[in-house]
Amino acid sequence: MDKDRIEGAATQAKGAIKQAAGKLTGDAKLKAEGAAEKAAGKVQNAVGGLKDSLRDASKH
Repeated sequence: MDKDRIEGAATQAKGAIKQAAGKLTGDAKLKAEGAAEKAAGKVQNAVGGLKDSLRDASKH
């Protein structure tokens, strides 16, 4: 598994926590930061998945 996938999943989880905390406290800035981190984590995870796919394809 590519390190980008692991880091992306962690960033995504951290963003989700921030987003939820922002919702609970009514902090729009924290909620927006969480949403942005969550989206960045999804992208990083997808990049890692692509790298894994390319690595697997080159083995065959």
